[in-house]
Amino acid sequence: MAQVSMTVRMDSNIKASFDALCSEFGMSANTAINVFAKAVVMYRKIPFEIKAAPKSDSMSGLEAFQQIRKMAEAGQLPDLTFDEINEEISLAREERRLRK
Repeated sequence: MAQVSMTVRMDSNIKASFDALCSEFGMSANTAINVFAKAVVMYRKIPFEIKAAPKSDSMSGLEAFQQIRKMAEAGQLPDLTFDEINEEISLAREERRLRK
């Protein structure tokens, strides 16, 4: 699959906040936008909500994993194929490698 780049213009304060939240989610802004775009195309709608824990009540990585696992078991997450999951992991690893 060919990779292309996309430029998104946004307010610098929104960008900084978005980058910080994506980091809390454990992903880059680029990965978050790719996940969003794939889900919108797959479901032809905005099919999910992503939110951070309140700042005063942030959860540990293990707690976040357990919460996501419960959501998955309840069928509350969009289905992704193994290929799609592996592609996102590969993209995230490549972004991390390029940042170093």
